[in-house]
Formats: sequence, C-alpha cells, structure tokens
Amino acid sequence: MKNNFTIIFRIFIFLFCFIQTEITCYANDIDRDTLKVLFVGNSYTYMNNLPQITSIITNNCKTKLITQKSCSGGATIKDHWQGTRGLRTKELIRVGNYDIVVIQGQSREPINERDSLLKYVSLFCDLIKEKGGKPYLFATWPRKKIPQHQSLINDVYKSIALNTGAEVVKVGSSWEMAKKVRPEIELYSFDGSHPSELGTFLTACVFVSSILNELPEKLASPYSIKDMHGESVLLMYIDPLDVIFIKELVKGFSIQKE
Repeated sequence: MKNNFTIIFRIFIFLFCFIQTEITCYANDIDRDTLKVLFVGNSYTYMNNLPQITSIITNNCKTKLITQKSCSGGATIKDHWQGTRGLRTKELIRVGNYDIVVIQGQSREPINERDSLLKYVSLFCDLIKEKGGKPYLFATWPRKKIPQHQSLINDVYKSIALNTGAEVVKVGSSWEMAKKVRPEIELYSFDGSHPSELGTFLTACVFVSSILNELPEKLASPYSIKDMHGESVLLMYIDPLDVIFIKELVKGFSIQKE
C-alpha cells in the first residue's frame, strides 16, 4: 500500500507541474505583444515561405509577428490594386486589421515601370494608413547578372518612400553587403532571379530586424511548422555556420544604416 501511495503521489505531482507549465506558457502567449503583418507581392515573397520564416524567427523575440500573404507569380502592384490574377489584396487590407503591410513590387517594376509602381504603391499606402496600418516597402535585389541595378532599385524605393511616408526595408542592399563579405555566397536560386533558401533566410532576418529593431540571440537551423494533423513539416534547413554569418551580418547592416 505504501508503494502504491508513493507512485500515486508522484503521478499527482507530475501532473500538477505539467498543468502549471501549460498554464504558464498559455499565459505568456496571451501577454505577449504581437503585430499582424500582410506580405503583398509575388514569387519573390512566397518562394521558400518568406512570411512563415519571418514569423518563426520572432518566436524568440519580445514581439511576435503574425504573418499572412497575398501573392501571385509575376504579379505587379497594379495587378494587386486591380484584383487581377485572382488577387484580393485590397479586400484583405480593408478587413484584415493589419498593423503592417509589406509591399513587394515585381522585380523589374523599379527599372521598367517606375511611374506605375509609384502610382499604385501610393494608392496602397493611402489605403493601409486609412485602415490604421503602416506600409513597408520591400526593396528587392537585382538579377544576378545585372548587379549594377541595385542602386537604381534603391533610388526608386527611396523616392517612393519620400512621397508616401512608407518605411523601406533594404533587402537588396543587405544581399549586396553579404556578397562583398563573402563573394562565394549563393543567395540566388538556379535561375539567377529568385532567392535560394539562404537568400530567403537573410531576407527574413532583415525584415525582423527592420520591423522589431532586434534579432533573437539564438537563430535556428531547421525551420518547420505543424500541419493540420500536428505533423512537423520542414520548411528549410540552414547550415549553422551560415546562421552565424547571417546574424552577424544583419546586426552590422542595421548599425551601418543608423
């Protein structure tokens, strides 16, 4: 009887501690600050699940970014505004109660369609601010074979920001800095346009740093989510040494911008 009582008592203590832990974790999640972010763009944004990776990185930040996306391959900002390609971006912004909306133009828009880009980004910025959100501009990278286009892309987004009051996230400049430090680094996928997994990881870190002004002390190598059945789905794996490199690079890039 004494042994049975000891076993029952230990089980009770274990369950009590487990329940307390679960309650504490739940309470921490409730108390934690969050920002709701909508990513508007095309394949540069949805490739390698940029919004999800950005959100996962903030699991260890003071503020959690809750991310969603409105994307279609090759979409321009005009496509988003006019609702072509099955896009419902304006409707999402009107009803989504987003704190931040990230606008990513089609990669050639700053070079070939600057007037159109300015027009439709301005319309979106007005709508976002009308709904209580803050617009951010995703200043992308150039094609791999035309690196000199980076300065033009930067100038166009800087000009749009001055006209709209939006915040520019200088992703392309961070890529440029990474390549100067490590010329062999591969941020592009095989097509020389879209990001590799490492390129997306760097981009996500720049977004976290730009929005929250911090990066977590520990960044993971594997990034995964749970599916509807509770099974783990691997989104990407980054070499731990690349993680260290990207973390130090983004911190240095943030200081350099200041």
